[in-house]
Amino acid sequence: MIRLFANAHYDFIKWRRWAYGLTAAIIIPGFALFLVRGLNYSIEFTGGTLIQVQTPEPVGTDRIRGALDAAGIRDAEIQQFGAPNEYVIRARIGRADEATSGSTETTAAAVDSALARSLGPAPEHYKVLRTEAVGPKVGRELQGKAFLAIFFSFIVTLVYLAVRFEWRFGLAAVLATFHDILTTIAFIRYLDLEVSLVVVGAVLTMVGYSLNDTIIIFDRVRENLRKFRRQNLYEILNLSINETLPRSVLTHGTTMATTVALVVLAGEVLRPFALVMTFAIFTGTFSSIYIAAPLLMYIEKRWPGEDARGARALRAAGSVPLNPPPAPGGGGSSEVRSKAAV
Repeated sequence: MIRLFANAHYDFIKWRRWAYGLTAAIIIPGFALFLVRGLNYSIEFTGGTLIQVQTPEPVGTDRIRGALDAAGIRDAEIQQFGAPNEYVIRARIGRADEATSGSTETTAAAVDSALARSLGPAPEHYKVLRTEAVGPKVGRELQGKAFLAIFFSFIVTLVYLAVRFEWRFGLAAVLATFHDILTTIAFIRYLDLEVSLVVVGAVLTMVGYSLNDTIIIFDRVRENLRKFRRQNLYEILNLSINETLPRSVLTHGTTMATTVALVVLAGEVLRPFALVMTFAIFTGTFSSIYIAAPLLMYIEKRWPGEDARGARALRAAGSVPLNPPPAPGGGGSSEVRSKAAV
């Protein structure tokens, strides 16, 4: 079998400062835009009206969207629902109140008028099956639960890694995942994506994906710390990242192929999810290598752990060349071993 990067020997930690600059260039302007303009929330968070319509023959979501845009009903969510000729429209006009019947009736009337001009009069050309109000109160509760889910995932991860590894590993993993959330929010703000429950689901998926990748690298770091006690942490981190690189490339490559296909082929409802997931795969991989690993090195340097032993005394940051430890029982020279010794 072909094994990609079977003998990888890259000095990833060396480029950490460039990585810091890149991530700062993404987060800072995006956070500034977020403070100035906020996020574009869907009606699931702001309130609006849900209308289910049925047509004699499938007309496609694009035609319905064009009819609503022509009538001035912008940013409506339209998706096929059940049968090919049934559609759900989520729309709002102006600022929605607490799901009052007045705003619901106004929006439903505007949608009905737009469909009549584009498709023909009802009920011959379309039929409204149901009309429901979506209140912003429910949206606020969903926002709160999403934040709680992320917060508790951080706490559980910190406890898990503290028990399985050391608290230093858990702290580095949580900070790296927090970095991923900030970069993803900046990405959403740059593209002005509508934040719906689907996008929130993508962000939560990204949190789990990033943590999983970081834990895999940290698990190899722990093994190598115990296996090569005479090596410093700089070398151990590089060695561990290189050893897990084939797995990361294959896993992330196949997953990204799926999300890119969704970006190209999916409709308006799933495309934001696919865009966020594609970016999340990139930033999750990036942070596991260039954020989590350097953070662990910094934390271990400030507060050396019991498990590090020989790796506690780190050399000056950035001055250690990549010099992987010799294989156990191998014929590594005494010169190499002495250079790597603490």
